[in-house]
Amino acid sequence: MTSKAKSSSNIAKFILLNLIGVFMFFITITINGKSSIPVDHIVTFLRSIPNFELVYGVIVVLVGAALPFLRKTWNKDTVTLVFSLLKLLAIPFLIVWLTKTGPELWFNDSMLPFVWNKVVVPVTILVPVGAVFLAFLINYGLMEFIGVFMKPVMRPIWKTPGRSAVDAVASFVGSYSVGLLITNRVYKEGFYSTKEACIIATGFSTVSATFMVVVAKTLGLMEYWNIYFWSTLIITFIVTAITTRIYPLGKKPDTGYNGMAVVPEPIPEKGKLLSTALDEGLEACSKSPTVLQGIQKNFMDGLNMALNIGPTLMSIGFLGLLLAEYTPVFDIIGYIFVPFAFLLGFGSEAVMMGKACAISLAEMFLPASVVGEASPFAQYVAAVVCVSEVLFFSASVPCILGTDIDISLKDIIIVWVERVILSLLLAGVVVRFLFPVFGIPM
Repeated sequence: MTSKAKSSSNIAKFILLNLIGVFMFFITITINGKSSIPVDHIVTFLRSIPNFELVYGVIVVLVGAALPFLRKTWNKDTVTLVFSLLKLLAIPFLIVWLTKTGPELWFNDSMLPFVWNKVVVPVTILVPVGAVFLAFLINYGLMEFIGVFMKPVMRPIWKTPGRSAVDAVASFVGSYSVGLLITNRVYKEGFYSTKEACIIATGFSTVSATFMVVVAKTLGLMEYWNIYFWSTLIITFIVTAITTRIYPLGKKPDTGYNGMAVVPEPIPEKGKLLSTALDEGLEACSKSPTVLQGIQKNFMDGLNMALNIGPTLMSIGFLGLLLAEYTPVFDIIGYIFVPFAFLLGFGSEAVMMGKACAISLAEMFLPASVVGEASPFAQYVAAVVCVSEVLFFSASVPCILGTDIDISLKDIIIVWVERVILSLLLAGVVVRFLFPVFGIPM
C-alpha cells in the first residue's frame, strides 16, 4: 500500500465519504411519516415541487426520444433502430396523456396514470439524483473493502465478484435503477466481466422492499410480511444462482467492457482478511477523483441514462399494458407455465396462475390484479414470482437495455422464462411447507 493511501487525510476521506454513501442508500429514516432511504426522500421532495414532475417528465421524454436522431446513432444496428422508433412512439403517448384524449380505459389507474406516475417520473428522477450520491458509494473504496469480505460467498454461489453484494443490497433497499446504475458504472470501469454484469443485471436488480410492501398490501399478505419478504429474498437469489449456470448467462464471455481485461479481485492471505480489505479500500480511495469530479461524472452518467430510458419506459410500458388489456398474448404465453402450476397442485387455478406469471413480463405488479380473488396459495406464489422474475417491460428491461451491458433482448426473454419457471416451482414448494407450519390457510 502506498504512503498516500496510508495518510491520515486519506483514511479520514475513506471513512467520511463512504459513511455518506452508506447513509444515503442504506439507512432508513422517517420524514413526514414516510420511512425510506434519504435518496428516496430527496426524490419525494423534488416531486412535491409544483409542476416539477410535469415539466421534468415532458423534457426527459421529448429530449430522450430525439437524442438517437440528433446523435445519428438511431440506425447503428437492428436493435438500436427498433428502440429508437419505440422512443419516438413515446411522443404520441405523451400527448395522449397530457391532453387526456383517448379511450377512457387508458386513463384507469392501472394504465397511463400508472406508467407516468409510478414508472416514468419516479425512475427518471431517481436515476440522476441517485447518481450524484452514488459517487460516495463506489468511488472511495467501499466496494473494494466489501468485495474482499464477500468474495468467498459471491464467487462460488453466484459467480460474481464480492463487490457485487453492494449491487444486490442497493436494489432491495433502493431500487433496480440504482442497482443497474452501479452495475453499469463498475462494468465500464473494468471491474465486472460481461458475464458478471449480465448475471448481476438480470439476477440482483429487482424491485425494492418498498415496492414489495405494495404487493403484499394489495394481496393482503402484510400479516405475514416477514415470511413473505425473507422467502422472496431467498428464492430470488437461489434462482439467480441457478440461471448463472445455464444458457444464456453461462455462455457469456469473461472479457470486460469493449473487450478490456477485467481487474482481478485481491486474494487475502490467511488470517489477514480485514487488513487486506482495508488496504484495498484505502488504495482505491487514494486514487479516486475529487468529490466534485466524482459527482459531476456520475450526474452526467445518470442524466444520460434517464434520457435513454425515459421515452422507452413510456412507450414499452404502456404498450405492454395495452397488450395485456386488449390481446390474448399473455394468455397464450401463460400456457408455458400451466404444466408447472398443475404439477404444484393448483388444479382449477393453474391456467390463471399461468397468465399471472406471463403478465409479469409486461409489469411486475400486474400478477397481483390477476390473482386478486384467488386462493391464499395462489396469491402468495404470485407475489413471490412477480418479484423474483426481476425482468419486466414497463421498467427493468428498458433500463437494462439502456445501459452499456452487452446483453440482447432475446437473452433477456430467455432468462425471464427460466426465472419464472424456477420461481414458480420454488415458491410452490416453499408455500406447501411454510403455510401449515405457520397456520396460514391455503
